[in-house]
Amino acid sequence: MEYTVKTFDELTTVEFYQLIKTRIAVFVVEQNCAYQEVDALDPVAWHTYLRNGEEICAYTRVYKSNDGVHIGRVLVKEDYRNQQLGRKIVQLTLDWIQSVFPNTPIIIGAQAHLQNFYRTFGFQPTSEVYLEDDIPHIDMEIRP
Repeated sequence: MEYTVKTFDELTTVEFYQLIKTRIAVFVVEQNCAYQEVDALDPVAWHTYLRNGEEICAYTRVYKSNDGVHIGRVLVKEDYRNQQLGRKIVQLTLDWIQSVFPNTPIIIGAQAHLQNFYRTFGFQPTSEVYLEDDIPHIDMEIRP
């Protein structure tokens, strides 16, 4: 599997199509959640993904703001679950962030049921559980 990090401008049309198709399959169709999947963050984000040949297996989206670096849209495609790819994509993303933005807080709005998963990487809760698109979430971060 190959790990790739690209800005929006570096993505080919085919790559962006594959990423969006995979995100919609997981977040809109699988989770039965109608929301604006493609948003204003895509053009300013880094898109990181694991690929098996031409197939996207796992993905994260990273963007920088005044309060830190945010990770979002974390997913593993259904056919690749139970292979530790969630752990792998998150660790690779954290390693990349720490190499590019050292000593910067890393922030995630995690689905609440994944709180313990993210704690294993050093994330700590910074909010109470809240609903986002009718799915319980919690804000978490790693402080340098």
